[in-house]
Amino acid sequence: MMIGKTTLVALFLAFTTHASAGFVSYNEQSLQYNKANLGEKEVALNALIEKANKALLVDVDPVTNKTLLPASGDKHDYFSFGPYWWPNPDTKDGLPYVRRDGEYNMDTKSAATDKQRFIRFANDIKTLGMAYYFTDNELYAKKAVEHLNAWLVDSKTMMNPHLKYAQAIPGIVDGRGIGIIESRLLIPVLDSIYMVREHLSAAQYESIKAWFGQFNDWLVTSNHGFEEDNWHNNHGTWYDAQVVAFSIFVGDEDLAKKRLRISQMRRIGGHFDKQGRQHAELERTRPWHYSNFNLEAYSYLGHFGEMLGVDVWNYEVDGHSLKEGYKYIASYAAGKLDWPYRKPKNFTLSKAYKNILFAHGVYGDEVFDSALYELRKDESNLKEMENLTVVY
Repeated sequence: MMIGKTTLVALFLAFTTHASAGFVSYNEQSLQYNKANLGEKEVALNALIEKANKALLVDVDPVTNKTLLPASGDKHDYFSFGPYWWPNPDTKDGLPYVRRDGEYNMDTKSAATDKQRFIRFANDIKTLGMAYYFTDNELYAKKAVEHLNAWLVDSKTMMNPHLKYAQAIPGIVDGRGIGIIESRLLIPVLDSIYMVREHLSAAQYESIKAWFGQFNDWLVTSNHGFEEDNWHNNHGTWYDAQVVAFSIFVGDEDLAKKRLRISQMRRIGGHFDKQGRQHAELERTRPWHYSNFNLEAYSYLGHFGEMLGVDVWNYEVDGHSLKEGYKYIASYAAGKLDWPYRKPKNFTLSKAYKNILFAHGVYGDEVFDSALYELRKDESNLKEMENLTVVY
């Protein structure tokens, strides 16, 4: 029987429960289709290769390279400052720091601490893994392995598997549970590990797997993890996404399913009203950003649920549903309605692109068709790496 392209695309768009155990956040069938039909994703592929070539030139920069130490005094402990905290204008030494929500303190991006090097590490691994998958250029895989070895394997440079000292506030606290949101960047790293696995020794791979097992244990047993689990906004959702992703990677399916059920029953009803509005995100200084940021975590959780037979996408409680959350954002991304909440100077609808891309494949409603059509008018969206992970 002949299968038309429309039907084929629909098949590849669907996240199946039979996805390879090797991939965590990507759908293997969609990747395979796109690799066989790269002409359809030329813009995204060229952008990926350009980023990967730049990543080849970046020096490996492990956690031990920082010049300021956390309260532990251990250079292997990840260390960062809260981004929205500033020196106190009323004290000579600037302590204790004071909060300015939405105002990013650029001093927190200093190489003296770890946040920026961690971001570069995670983003470069994601880029290099994807570039290797789509080009088979071993230079990308070998560079990725160098980073993985330095951060997760080599005892001289590896990061300790916890975030006890993330988002410290000078003069107030040595580290906070909300710092756990910084490790969300490790989710796609899991897939890049799978993509370059043939270039890892058995010992390296087992060390990496053990690292994630220990990190996940810390997430679910530490006071920091307990605090993050109990946040009512995107912090709680991203905590769920990490626990599920790392559980899948280390083979703890029971823990992954349990956490997905918590996402269903505890998060969705509290995060979305019946119109799909996220009040905890709308009250922030950048409501469009944070509404979409929260949905990005749900995009992961919806996919993980498909893998494990827990339907997050269509879960509904008392008229509150994830689908309405996506539809609410899509109605504004389509450009026919003006966003009624606060808009910062750099406001752009493009922040919604990744969410609409996945919601379009899952739900197929007309509102997602319209939103995706409008968002694709922005050339920068066509360069997004996520275009290579879905079929449309």
